[in-house]
Amino acid sequence: MPFWQLALYAIGAVVSGITHPIRRMWRSNNAIERYALCHLTSAAGDSLLAISLADSVFFSLPVGQAQWRVVAYLALTMVPLAVAGPLLVVPLDRAGPRRAIAFLAAAARAAIAFYVAGRLDTVALYPAALAILVAARVHGITKNGLTMAYAGPGEGLMRANARLGRVAVIGALSVAPFGVAAVWAWGATAAMILAGIVYTLCAIVSLRLPHPHLRAEPKEVGRRGRIPALTGPAIGAAGMRAATGFILFLSAFALRREGFPSGWFATMAISAAAGGLLADLFAPHLPERLREEYIVVGCTIAAGFGGFLAFQAFSLPVLAIFALTAGGATELGRLAFQSLMQANAPEGALGRVFVRYEVVFQLSWVAGALAPAILPIDFKAGILIISAFYLALAGAWAFRFFRGRRATVGAPAQVP
Repeated sequence: MPFWQLALYAIGAVVSGITHPIRRMWRSNNAIERYALCHLTSAAGDSLLAISLADSVFFSLPVGQAQWRVVAYLALTMVPLAVAGPLLVVPLDRAGPRRAIAFLAAAARAAIAFYVAGRLDTVALYPAALAILVAARVHGITKNGLTMAYAGPGEGLMRANARLGRVAVIGALSVAPFGVAAVWAWGATAAMILAGIVYTLCAIVSLRLPHPHLRAEPKEVGRRGRIPALTGPAIGAAGMRAATGFILFLSAFALRREGFPSGWFATMAISAAAGGLLADLFAPHLPERLREEYIVVGCTIAAGFGGFLAFQAFSLPVLAIFALTAGGATELGRLAFQSLMQANAPEGALGRVFVRYEVVFQLSWVAGALAPAILPIDFKAGILIISAFYLALAGAWAFRFFRGRRATVGAPAQVP
């Protein structure tokens, strides 16, 4: 068989492999399946947007000059959440507007992408990129409410969140080759136009979402959206977000500063992404009786021991295994906490709860990233620091949990 025919068959197989699950989700009457297609197209559009804006904030500059630009970038990452959060509190407290919010978030990103596509070399790019990030935050926060509403009674929130995590990765990876090819052939403008097209598809798909149903389960919630049952798991999840930011920026700066090959950073980044995907595949098979709180603390322990092993046997393969473990642990912890939050959030305060914890986690990530971005931390020493941090985090959670158990057991029984 000629080579060109083999190439055509290979391309056809790849296209079929991508389009078949999309067609299945489009035809499905299952609510979470339909929302999965909406989330897939959103992640695909974000991937194309990132490719279009691929000029790094620090790789193109010497490390010393890049640090303060990165600090400014970390501060700016809070702006979209600061803008989007207050706007979402009231609409998310009611079930009806959630579908409309998903549509508006996609439509806004599409319109901005088309507008800025021909203006990538002007100052209009910066406010446009910020506006797209705000809309992306809106989609991310709204996802919690829609997942909670659409998850089937026999599926469970952990399984539903894992499914959405998988389709997001598939969507991002599927369009990445097309975005890279568009940039290579026609420039960044072409990738931005593709992002606008995919965001438009996301908006169209969101119009087909079923009406989300309300739950009627009153639960205790603080004035600012604090849920006492989530305090311990939130500490673990926030710590893991901080560790993720620390590892990312430690690798980006320390590896370059100490003269390691650039392939080390790429290997660790790919390994971390693979760990997250494996966690999404593994999460649905966890025993249903396994409490989410135990998953969070188990993930921190696994990441801590992985970091200690990487410090002891310092080499690229071991670091790749550590990144795989840390990526998987972070994703499993994220899924477990999302499920807990969705299960414990009272119907009348979803906006307060979701926004509160999104702000906490984003602040944690920024705080973790700031230290290696500012301080000249040695790479190997940084691995040991993060390993100790993971284990201390797990120990703090376990201490708090067992102290609460002893207080409950030792409390006098109340006479009715």
